[in-house]
Amino acid sequence: MDSYVTGTAIKRLREAKGLTQAELADKIDVSAKAVSKWETAKGLPDISLLEPLAAALGVSVLELMSGAVVANGNRCANMLRSKMYVCPVCGNIIHTMGEAVISCCGIALTALEAEEADPAHTPQIQPVEDEHFITVGHPMTKTHYISFIAYVSTDRLQIVKLYPEGNAECRIRLQRHGYLYLYCNRHGLIKHKI
Repeated sequence: MDSYVTGTAIKRLREAKGLTQAELADKIDVSAKAVSKWETAKGLPDISLLEPLAAALGVSVLELMSGAVVANGNRCANMLRSKMYVCPVCGNIIHTMGEAVISCCGIALTALEAEEADPAHTPQIQPVEDEHFITVGHPMTKTHYISFIAYVSTDRLQIVKLYPEGNAECRIRLQRHGYLYLYCNRHGLIKHKI
């Protein structure tokens, strides 16, 4: 069974904060022996202690549970460094401009890794007025479909949500060099350089 928090993460975060086991224990009203058990994987903190433990360690509950600290260095000014997440339960599309700890429907999500477009996922692009008409010759059944098409350039993001049994097409204004992303519910995130 997977645990919701690891002793290694607790120890690493405690040491980074400069706390001893006893000091951390005092902050959350448990014994130093309890903290030692957590860090050596001989026990887990009670679920009711996650919020106070995260606060004492200076991280969010999601960061504590993932074991990854997210530091906002405000270095992601370029939209081309975007990360996309899709919830497998509700289908939410979540966009970030850099590293993040994302959770939806009680599931910790990982950033999607984009693959280069193959013939089945290659978009056709035609100029129409001041926009571009994007079509993809892809099945749009209830079990296999394109969920969204997104265009990301250095300074903007446009997302068009698509639905099963609809058409895999949309209109987007392509103004600069960037990437066109397609999300196939079976094959994942596909990118096409513009």
